[in-house]
Amino acid sequence: MADPKGFLKYGRKDNPMRPIMQRIKDFDAMELDLDDGDRRQQAARCMNCGIPFCHHGVFYGGGRAVAGCPNDNLIPEWNDLVYQSRDQQAFERLTKTNYLPDMTGRVCPAPCEAACVQALNGPGITIRNNEKFIIEQGFKYGWVVDSGKPLHRTGKKIAVIGSGPAGISVAWRLNQLGHSVTIFERDDRFGGLLMYGIPNMKLPKNIVERRIETLRQVGIELVANTEVGKDISADELRNRFDRIVICTGAREARNLDVEGRDLKGIYQAVDYLRLSTQAIMNDGVAATTSLKGKHVLVLGGGDTGNDCIGTVIRQGCAGITQLEINPSLPKERTEANQWPEWPMVQKNGYGQKEARALFGDITSYSKTATAFYGKNGVVTEARISHVKNHQPIPGDETTVKADLVLLAMGFKGAEQWLFDQFNVTKRNKDYTTNDSQVFVAGDCRRGPSLVIWDIHEGRMCAEKVDATLNV
Repeated sequence: MADPKGFLKYGRKDNPMRPIMQRIKDFDAMELDLDDGDRRQQAARCMNCGIPFCHHGVFYGGGRAVAGCPNDNLIPEWNDLVYQSRDQQAFERLTKTNYLPDMTGRVCPAPCEAACVQALNGPGITIRNNEKFIIEQGFKYGWVVDSGKPLHRTGKKIAVIGSGPAGISVAWRLNQLGHSVTIFERDDRFGGLLMYGIPNMKLPKNIVERRIETLRQVGIELVANTEVGKDISADELRNRFDRIVICTGAREARNLDVEGRDLKGIYQAVDYLRLSTQAIMNDGVAATTSLKGKHVLVLGGGDTGNDCIGTVIRQGCAGITQLEINPSLPKERTEANQWPEWPMVQKNGYGQKEARALFGDITSYSKTATAFYGKNGVVTEARISHVKNHQPIPGDETTVKADLVLLAMGFKGAEQWLFDQFNVTKRNKDYTTNDSQVFVAGDCRRGPSLVIWDIHEGRMCAEKVDATLNV
């Protein structure tokens, strides 16, 4: 540890956010960066604790919270290297486990920071911001592409289905190991939910496209607009490739089966976010007026719901109602939710903060929609109700205006039909399936989760695939 008193000398200083009334006028990145001097002081706050819970990745059953990073990131090591201005070595330590710090450095909720020992008595280390700094240095000086190139080629060929964080990670590692990798993506652009599920102001699409370009530069083949099982058969992939890895995510969204669900103007959140991103990339500023005068109802209080709120604000909506079916979380940790577990407390996302600045408090808890009504086949209002045990309470109903309804209620899991194409009936913990040629990683194996979990899954799956090719 270069500065043993760093955590005493320097207070926490996060990357600044653009002012709310400025940033809601466009879809540009919300987060700015500290200068190098401040960043190195923030890295100096890492305190060389005896047990670094930040990267221990302790997980509990029974619905209890995560403590630390699930990807074994070597956080204290690269914090110390950043403070010493040894950025290339910091990059090497960071990317030893995390192949996409350009994504996690922007969108990860950072369970590592909640598990930081400093979080016992105050704010933890700015781990996510430090990570972003390191990877930007990597792109600036060309270390990223160099780190992804193999020393030799093995002659083995791997097909990866899906170009989200799990697919990119498994492809990156297998390519490093010398195998020839082809990624198949059904969308018109690569990146999966990094491209179409996370809004531009939170994760700029030029950052995603920059990463995709590095895949090409290290020798990975990319095939877009190709849906495996439809545009190319499972049998053809079996014949062309030594191994196949399915990384299609958990794209089956929860629906709301109530009266009026078939009205126009009711979207699954991920579908709407996709359309919004496409509009931004195709039309630019024209996308910021598409909801002028419209009232929006968002069902769901998680990250996706928050992203929807931020998006419709930038599209000029006139008002927002957000409903969360669960009760509000406590403002502070309870006795049953102690450090280093993830704090199960009430938080306001960037979208909710923006909405409060414009419209006041928009979020209601323990509520859901029980019906939708419309004119000429288009939704205009919703009937909403308090719930008990997730069930509507009879007689406790009101209506709200809703020109657009976004269902952000989470995901049930993977789309099963692709697994059927390969006759896969088992998805094992070690990333294998009942077919020795087919592997699986990411959300389509373990269920909906964080980007950092997908990176971990991709990394470990790649090692498993490589082991079977070197028997």
